[in-house]
Amino acid sequence: MSRDEMRAGDSDRQAIADKLKTALDEGRLDLHEYDERLQRTYGAKTFGELDSLVTDLPGTVPAQQSRVQPYQPPAAPSPAPGAGDVPQPGGPPFLASYGGVVLVCFVIWGISCIASRDFIYPWPLWMLIPLVFGVLGRWGKRDR
Repeated sequence: MSRDEMRAGDSDRQAIADKLKTALDEGRLDLHEYDERLQRTYGAKTFGELDSLVTDLPGTVPAQQSRVQPYQPPAAPSPAPGAGDVPQPGGPPFLASYGGVVLVCFVIWGISCIASRDFIYPWPLWMLIPLVFGVLGRWGKRDR
């Protein structure tokens, strides 16, 4: 009886599953391929079926032999000449986008008041607090 015909045990299946997990962690397998191979691993009955799942994967590299390069952040782009601290038109994107959200909330609140023919608690006022702090912070930066 050859190795390909010998029955594999649960520990053998687990060893192959561990190798597949290592290959996934190293980026050698994508998640979809890992899932397919893992399903085939737990369904395998012989060593031949198990061996075919990892034959295309290289062995792991011991930590002593691996070459880890330190991360070098990309160089920051140099500012355009004369572009110093010139404020950009339109203000920060946060204020513009959040201001739109506050406006939409006030419109919804107004429609709700009209539809119910009753004055409803003005909950959008709470949303003005971060907007006011943002505007005040922007004015504070201009004074410097």
